[in-house]
Amino acid sequence: MKSAELRQKDVAALQAEIQSLQKAHFNLRMQKATQQLANTAALRQTRRAIARAKTILAEKLAAAGQ
Repeated sequence: MKSAELRQKDVAALQAEIQSLQKAHFNLRMQKATQQLANTAALRQTRRAIARAKTILAEKLAAAGQ
């Protein structure tokens, strides 16, 4: 998901998105551990998507606090 799409979401939707990305990342890690993961780049993509969503969430929370 792109940054522009994430910025349109509210705080609750961002938190839900982060949670679903973390679950997907966990599943990918388990597939890698059991030698079932074909696309290892997916791990990097989900990790960065989580970081992107967390950054935008922090920005929104900081803006709401001021």
